[in-house]
Amino acid sequence: MSPSQVPQPVHVLSPDLASVLRNRVEATLVALIKKNRDTRCFSECPVFAAFHSAIRNFTREDYGGISDDILLETYRTKIPLTTYNAYEPFAAQFLAENCQEDDVRDMFSPGLPHNIAITSSTSSPKPKIFCKYQHQGSTPYAFGDGGETFWTFSLHYRQLVKIQNRDGDTVRTVPAGIGSSGAIRMRHGLEVENDHLNIKLATEWAISPIAVGFVRDYRTFLLTHTLFALANSKVGTISMLFSTSAVDMIRYMEEEWEILIASIETGELPPWDGIKDVREYLQLHFSPHPERAAELRVVGKATDQPGWLLKIWPMLKNIICIGSGVFSVGVPKLRFYLGPDVQLRNLGIATSEAYVAAVYDPSDMNLFKVTSQDIIEYLDVVKEENASSIVPPWLVEVGKHYEIVCTTRDGLWRYRLGDVVEIAGFDPTDGSPIIRYFERRNVITWMAGGELTEKHITAAILAVQDTLAPIVEFTAIIDSDSGIPTLGYLVEVHGELNPEAAKTPVKLHNELCRLNEEFDPQRMQIPTIRVLKPGTFGEYRQWKIEVANAGSGQAKVPVLISDNTAREWMLARVQRELV
Repeated sequence: MSPSQVPQPVHVLSPDLASVLRNRVEATLVALIKKNRDTRCFSECPVFAAFHSAIRNFTREDYGGISDDILLETYRTKIPLTTYNAYEPFAAQFLAENCQEDDVRDMFSPGLPHNIAITSSTSSPKPKIFCKYQHQGSTPYAFGDGGETFWTFSLHYRQLVKIQNRDGDTVRTVPAGIGSSGAIRMRHGLEVENDHLNIKLATEWAISPIAVGFVRDYRTFLLTHTLFALANSKVGTISMLFSTSAVDMIRYMEEEWEILIASIETGELPPWDGIKDVREYLQLHFSPHPERAAELRVVGKATDQPGWLLKIWPMLKNIICIGSGVFSVGVPKLRFYLGPDVQLRNLGIATSEAYVAAVYDPSDMNLFKVTSQDIIEYLDVVKEENASSIVPPWLVEVGKHYEIVCTTRDGLWRYRLGDVVEIAGFDPTDGSPIIRYFERRNVITWMAGGELTEKHITAAILAVQDTLAPIVEFTAIIDSDSGIPTLGYLVEVHGELNPEAAKTPVKLHNELCRLNEEFDPQRMQIPTIRVLKPGTFGEYRQWKIEVANAGSGQAKVPVLISDNTAREWMLARVQRELV
């Protein structure tokens, strides 16, 4: 849908729209409860005991004699807010040394999972594990429009879970890794048992052949996808998970420009690290394109050309990536290289736990329509953090902030996602809430008498770019070098520093105090700013992927680094310090 065709959200639900929304949500919830009522986790986890006890008071038989109204009321009053701690003992059984079918069948949803999503542990000390089941009629995620799409898909998995029956035979092999890889496999029927055949295939839904998805080295992964895309002059869509990965891609294109062009001209793949195991399969789909190489030589490498990507791909219409929240930092550089005629679109609000919302208005990077496939409820952030503060979707108020709470077909029940959204309105066609991403709901730390959150850290540094320089990416640390803890920024900038860059720390201090009136300006120490060498964040993502054996799409940089190893890795790449 083009932006001109998107209906403006309404600010108040009419009685008819509220009824349509409520009926749809409640019908979905009843179906979900009935589907997952007998699963192992829901039946055995202590946090759900009150629900089952209440149900037993209504009937001694199964759910057949219970009305939908009773099921809904029991859910609302007896299902508490949950966190990962409730699910961890059940999820951990899938990663046991000998995973037995009798132990894991019907664990979170009926049957066995299609894949297991392992989080990047960006905001938690260790990864979380979420089983993802294949549900009839569902299409998980929507990464691109198909056709001539430059899509940096990954098929990486961290490990294979072989589920065995009582005779020791493997009944299902389940890939465990990044959620997007599992979703792609599910969407396109790329079962891991057939990877010896899959790896030879071309795709109908992306320009790159399947083999590129098996490249694990982050830099080589992006470069190999880019090589196949550069050889195609008809690219209409670029689809990546994060805006920061798109910025990395542009940097790598510039650094390897001559090698990329020579390879397109000759049809010989470059000798990059990381493609040895898939080189023969890549070569099957890569042939000489001397005419295209000549076109690209005329364009030349970026050298700060506005609209450079459109010069490379004249048919480029849009680029799709997550560019809200902390990922908004990559948007200005992308817009520079795209020019005014290419649309920058968000991917949606997608997590390892659930797909929360799809893009509502393609022209707005932070406007989303909440999904109707799972149950999304809203925890009022100004009330007590318990189930009594949950607001159903037909009663949320425009302008208010809520934490997302999801009950999913994959077996999560009133799970606290930790993401706070603002209600922007309702879709006038079906009443669905329209939301904007606001922030993570967590106190990162206390400083100068107030809460220092991701929102404060992000908004403050982006507000001082005019004094410092355009920021490509950033993170922060608690800096104790002076003896008194303060906030230390680690930034990568585009171009040269502003002549008045030395004034930025004081301006940053004032901005932080403006953003949160609880901060005491006398106690708030002047922040430090360390400028990192160009390309540091791309190198960090590569390093993290190698250390964690994660997929190429899962290297996120936390807003505040607490891990000492990562902190020292960053500090070793400082070029200049402003204090």
